[in-house]
Amino acid sequence: MSSTPAPSRLSAGDVLRVGASGLGTRRLRAGLSALGVAIGIASMVAVLGVSESSKADLLAALDRLGTNLLEVGPGQTFAGDSSELPEEAPSMVRHMGGVEEASAVKSLDETVRRTDRIDEAETGGIVVMAADPGLARTLGAPVRRGEFLSPATVGYPAVVLGSTAAERLGISRPGVNVWLGDRWFSVVGILAPVTLDPDLDSAAVIGFPVAERLFAADSSPTGIYVRAADDQVEETRDLLAATANPEHPEEVEVSRPSDALAAEAAAKSAFTALFLGLGAVALVVGGVGIANVMVISVLERRSEIGLRRALGATRRHIAAQFLTESLLLALLGGLTGAALGAAVTAAYALSQRWPTVVPGVALAGAFGAALAIGALAGLYPAARAARLAPTEALRSV
Repeated sequence: MSSTPAPSRLSAGDVLRVGASGLGTRRLRAGLSALGVAIGIASMVAVLGVSESSKADLLAALDRLGTNLLEVGPGQTFAGDSSELPEEAPSMVRHMGGVEEASAVKSLDETVRRTDRIDEAETGGIVVMAADPGLARTLGAPVRRGEFLSPATVGYPAVVLGSTAAERLGISRPGVNVWLGDRWFSVVGILAPVTLDPDLDSAAVIGFPVAERLFAADSSPTGIYVRAADDQVEETRDLLAATANPEHPEEVEVSRPSDALAAEAAAKSAFTALFLGLGAVALVVGGVGIANVMVISVLERRSEIGLRRALGATRRHIAAQFLTESLLLALLGGLTGAALGAAVTAAYALSQRWPTVVPGVALAGAFGAALAIGALAGLYPAARAARLAPTEALRSV
């Protein structure tokens, strides 16, 4: 009595071994096709990583500097002219219940130069302003060299330079003199970049008493920086205009500098979507490359397919073999791309002195996208290989 032959079986381990051996015989071609996927994955991981690292730096700056800083400035009159803050505005603001500290500044119509031999018109974009001694503390402005104005120096010809102003004047340390207005001032400090007020970077700051004595400046401020209690920021913001100028509160503008950092973080997220789209295009191109390689592989391996079919392999086994090869190619590209994207993120974040952040969702998405591309790219070649009849395939042997 004749026995029915057992159906051919192929375990998952066998499928992986057969798929890997198929790629091993064409290493250069496999490497080049995986490279396309790697480039797409690397670009997507790097875009997400750099964006998240930048946002982490901004959020760290917000946490460090606080979101309770408010800025009071003159607006416009009903006639459209520039308004002025009253001289008593800083004192009135300091006495508000929710205000922890407040510092006034005033822009001066003076110039600062490295020597008195330089034409007065050549200011290098540096502005001169008077300020209270507590300005650096109120703003959270770090002093890179020397010290900020103090009660001991605020009444003397002493000046503090912003980071950009010091660079333009060619000054790297305190103790040198600059020609400010029509006399020499001694540089007592140089600020680091000020995150919450970049305009201060290109400023030369002197004290109110010396500005009034030497340049006949009045005490009307052009701006007041206010630190409010964390739980009273909105209430303080609503009352600042009426407090600074009770007669014309509509002529006062109140803003929160930290909002600019939050808006910058939101803008970075918008650009991230655009760059992710470009990375997706590169990934699709890599998938097309894999599909092309797999189609050529089917044509070149007709004899192998026919022999396996003759020895008992089913259509499903042949399809699984070629689909596995496509998935392995894409996975190889995905692993390489994820590592490359993480390395690019780390290198760029290090160069910008940002914290390095590679989101887990980026790595998981990279593997998922690679496998999806591999599956889509391998479907047609696998189906084409499975449709080959054994007799037709063996004709090429």
